[in-house]
Amino acid sequence: MRRAYSNHHIKPLVFLILIFSGSGLYAQWMSDYLGDEYVLYAETKQVNQFFRRFNAEELPNGKRLYPKDSLYHKKALRNEYLEMVFDQQSIDIRKDLKSQFLGEMLSATEQTYLDFHGGDWFAEVLTTFTYKGKEEKMLLFLSLEKAKIGSKWVFSGIYFEPFRKIFRQDSTPPSPPFIHPLSHELDFMNLMKVFRNGGKLEAYTSKSYEPDYLTLFLYEIKKKNLTFRSVDRVSFHFLQLDGWYFELSEVTREGPNRGWLITQLSQVPPGQKDRLLNFIYRR
Repeated sequence: MRRAYSNHHIKPLVFLILIFSGSGLYAQWMSDYLGDEYVLYAETKQVNQFFRRFNAEELPNGKRLYPKDSLYHKKALRNEYLEMVFDQQSIDIRKDLKSQFLGEMLSATEQTYLDFHGGDWFAEVLTTFTYKGKEEKMLLFLSLEKAKIGSKWVFSGIYFEPFRKIFRQDSTPPSPPFIHPLSHELDFMNLMKVFRNGGKLEAYTSKSYEPDYLTLFLYEIKKKNLTFRSVDRVSFHFLQLDGWYFELSEVTREGPNRGWLITQLSQVPPGQKDRLLNFIYRR
C-alpha cells in the first residue's frame, strides 16, 4: 500500500534533493509541485526578504537560515535565488552584464553578500506635496543611520523642481557680476547694488557653494508652505557591492517574477561612484 505524505514532510525532502541537482530544477519543481502556491513562494514580498534571498539566508517557504544551518549561504541555493531576484523583463539589464555580475557573486573563491546595516544603499521616494496651493512631485532620499538602539531612516536629500528653478542659472553671462576686491576700503557700500539685483545672488557666492535644498525643504514645511500628500513610488539604490550598482524596485504584474526585484544593473568604474551619486540625487 502506497504511503501518504503530507506537504509538511515532502516539501523539505524534495527541496533538499533538487537544490543540489543543478540550476533550474528547483524552479521547475516549485512550479510543477506547488501549482498556484508557486507564485506565492516565488514573489519577493519584502525588501528584508530580498536581502535574505540575495544572500541565501532563507528557505522558499520563508523560514530563516542561520550560520549553523547546512544551506546557509549555500552556493546552489544562492544561484537559484539570484536568478529569482532579477526582473526578467527589464530592458535596462544587459544579459552579458548580468552574467558577469552573477559570476562575481557566485565566485568559488569569494562570494559577495549584502549587509542591511552595511551602508552604501538608500531609498528614493517619489512623493506628492502641495506647494503654494499647487500639487507638486518631490523626490525624497533617505538613508539608514545608527540610533541608540538599532538604526533609523533619515532624510539625506531631496529633489524639488520649484526649488531648483530658484537657483538654476541657464546661462553664464559673458562678464559675471562680482564684488570688487577693494570693496572693503569702501565699507562694502556696493552691497546696495548687489542686493538690488537679487536675482543673480548666486554669482556672488564661492565656487564651492551648493544650494542646501534639504534645509529649504524643512524651512518651507515649518512655514506651512509645503504640505505632504502621498507616497507614490519607492525604489532603492545599492552601491554596496564593489564595482557594481543596481536599483531595486517593486514590480507588480501577473506571474511569479514580481515583488522587489533588481530592475537596473551597471558597473561602477573606479573613481566614478561620486559621479553616479550626483546623477541619482539630481545634483
